Amino acid sequence: MSVTVDRAGLKVAAELADFVEGAVLPGLGIATDGYWQGVAAIFAKFAPENAALLAKREALQAQIDARYKAGEPVDEAFLRAIGYLVPEPAPFTIGTQNVDAEIATMAGPQLVVPILNARFVLNAANARWGSLYDAFYGTDALPGAAKSGGYDVERGAQVIVAAKAFLDQAVPLASGSWVDFAGGEPVLADPSQLVGRAGESLLFRHNGLHIEVVVDRTSAIGKTDPAGIADVILESALTTICDLEDSIAAVDAEDKVAAYTNWLGLMKGDLEETFEKGGKQLTRKLNPDRTYTALDGTSITLPGRSLLFVRNVGHLMTTPAIHLGDGSEAPEGILDAIMTSTIALYDLRGLGTLKNSRTGSVYIVKPKMHGPEEAAFTNALFDAVEDLLGLARHTVKVGVMDEERRTSANLAACINAVKDRIVFINTGFLDRTGDEMHTAMHGGAMIPKAEMKTSAWIKSYEDRNVRIGLAHGLSGRAQIGKGMWAAPDRMADMMDQKIGHPMSGANTAWVPSPTAATLHAMHYHKVDVFARQKEIAGEAIPALNGLLTVPFAGGRNWTAEEVARELDNNAQGILGYVVRWIDQGIGCSKVPDIHDIGLMEDRATLRISSQHIANWLLHGVATKADVDAAFERMAAKVDAQNAGDPLYRPMAGRPDSIALQAARALVFEGVSQPSGYTEPLLHAYRARAKAG
Repeated sequence: MSVTVDRAGLKVAAELADFVEGAVLPGLGIATDGYWQGVAAIFAKFAPENAALLAKREALQAQIDARYKAGEPVDEAFLRAIGYLVPEPAPFTIGTQNVDAEIATMAGPQLVVPILNARFVLNAANARWGSLYDAFYGTDALPGAAKSGGYDVERGAQVIVAAKAFLDQAVPLASGSWVDFAGGEPVLADPSQLVGRAGESLLFRHNGLHIEVVVDRTSAIGKTDPAGIADVILESALTTICDLEDSIAAVDAEDKVAAYTNWLGLMKGDLEETFEKGGKQLTRKLNPDRTYTALDGTSITLPGRSLLFVRNVGHLMTTPAIHLGDGSEAPEGILDAIMTSTIALYDLRGLGTLKNSRTGSVYIVKPKMHGPEEAAFTNALFDAVEDLLGLARHTVKVGVMDEERRTSANLAACINAVKDRIVFINTGFLDRTGDEMHTAMHGGAMIPKAEMKTSAWIKSYEDRNVRIGLAHGLSGRAQIGKGMWAAPDRMADMMDQKIGHPMSGANTAWVPSPTAATLHAMHYHKVDVFARQKEIAGEAIPALNGLLTVPFAGGRNWTAEEVARELDNNAQGILGYVVRWIDQGIGCSKVPDIHDIGLMEDRATLRISSQHIANWLLHGVATKADVDAAFERMAAKVDAQNAGDPLYRPMAGRPDSIALQAARALVFEGVSQPSGYTEPLLHAYRARAKAG
C-alpha cells in the first residue's frame, strides 16, 4: 500500500497528492486546500450513491437468476415488473451545445489508444493525417506485398495506380483520369472541391474530409510522376479516445498517476516520447496544425491532430489511490471524472501550446453503465465536477458506451438522462456479448462464440442503436459509433467489410491503428454518412423482442470435438491476453489467436471468453477436467507464441504462475463475478504480481 497523506479527511496516496499539488494545480492557480475540500465533498455525496447503484445491479441479476432457476420465462413483462426495463421517455431531442465539428458535423475513423503508452498516444493523436501511399504500400489492402531490400518499384507503381483511382472517385477530373494528369491546374468535375494550396500541393474537400495531393518534383516518388505527385494525404482519425479503461492495466496509485501524467501532457501540448528505432534515437511530439492558402489568398488552418476524448473507468471499480473517511477505497470512476476534467482546464483556458477543443468542451467517454439511473448519476457527477472547477454547465460532455444489456434495452431513456451533454453513443459487440451471457447465465447453455455475431439480438442491437440515436437528434450534434476492426494485419478484409459501418448510418467507427484509420477514411468518401442518416431517420426502431432473444443453444447435441475446439479457442484467447496483463501490465496488444492471427485484445474480449466457458461449465456442456485440459494445452501454445519475448514468463507446467492462476479464476469464478466483469480478478492478481 502506498504512503498516504491526509487531505480534507481523505487518505490520498502520496504520489497522487504530489502530482496534483506539484504538476496540476499550480499552473491553474487553484488553491490546494479548497480543491481537496471540494474533492472530498464530491466523494462524500457520490460514493454512497455509486454503491447503491451497484447493489441494484446485483439485486436485478439475482431476480433474473432466480427466475431462470425456477424455469419461468424472463420476458419483457417480467423485466418491466422488476424495473429492469423502464418506460420510454416522452419525445425529446438532445440539446448538446458547443460540440467540435469532428464530432458533430464530420464523419470519419476513430482510434482508441491505451493512455499509459505515450508513444502509442502520440501516434494516435498525430493520426489526423495519414499517407495513403504508405498505407497501401505496407499492407495487404492491395494484393501482393512489397519485396524486401529497399523500395520496390513495382509495388510503388501499384500503389500509385490505386491512389489515383481513389482520387478519380473522390475528386474526379472534368475529363480523364488522375493517372493521366500531367500537372498544372486540375480541371475538376466539381471545381468547389479545390479549397487551397501549399506551394504546388493541392488541398481538396469531399464529404467534409480533406485530401492533400502532395506535389514535390524533387522527391524520389514525385520526380517519376508526370504531375510531380509524391503522395496523397488523407484526413484520417478525426477523433481519438485516450483510454483509462479496458486497454490499460492500472491497479494502483502509481499506475493512475502515470495515466494522468500523459493526459496532462496532451492537454498542455508538451507530451514527448524518446525511443530507439532502427538503431537511432527518435523523439515523438504532437504535430502542429497545418496551414494552406485558400483560393482567395487568405490563410487556412486545419487541425494537425485528432480531437481527443478521454475514457474514464465505469462505476464498478475502486482505487487504492484514495481512501475515504471510513477506510474504504474510493470509486475509481469518480476520481477519473475529477482528475481528467481538472487537467483539461489547461486546454479550456488556453494554457497549453496546442489546442484540443476549439469550442471549449471536455469529452469524457463513460463505459459500462447499466441503464438510465446510472447515466443520470454520471450526469449529476459531471455537474458537481463542473461546479468544483467553476465551469459552465455541460462543459464536460459525455460519450455513452452502449455495451451493457440494460443500457441497450433502455437506450432512449439513457440518452435522455444526459441529453444536454451527450456527444457519442457507440455499439460495442464485445462487452455487450459478455453482458448478454452473464445476464442469462442460468437460463441455459449458449451457442458457440463465433455464432454470436449472427444471432438475433446482435442485429437488433446494432439497428436499434443507430435509429434511436437519430430519433433523438444526434445527427449533426453527436457521434453514432460502431466497434473495432480487431485484425490490424488484415486490411484487405477490413476494406471489404468495414464499409458496412458508414452504410449503417454511423458517423464513426473504431480502427486498430493509424494506418487502418487512413484506409478506413476511404469508406467515408464512398459513403455520404449524413445523407445516409437522412435516409434511415424515417425507419421504424426495431422492437425489443429481437434484442431480448437470448442466444441459447437449446437442445443441441455437442460432439467431443466441438467442445474441445471451443474450449481451446477460448482458453488460448484468455491465456494470451491475461499473461501480458498480469506479468507485464499490458492492457491491450496484438495477441496471436489460436490460428496465429494477430488480434487486438482487451478486457472486453476476455469477458466473452471467460463467461462462455463459465456458462458451459454451469450447464454441463464441459467438465472441469475438460477445461483444465484445455488450459494445459493452450498454456503450451501461448508459451511457444511468446518464445521471442525476453520478458515473458512461461505458464505450462507452472501452477505457481500468477497469470495462469488468474486465467483459471476468471473461468471457475466467472458465474459469481459482478456482471461477468474481469476487472476485480485481474486487479487482484496484477497487484500480487507487482508485489513480487
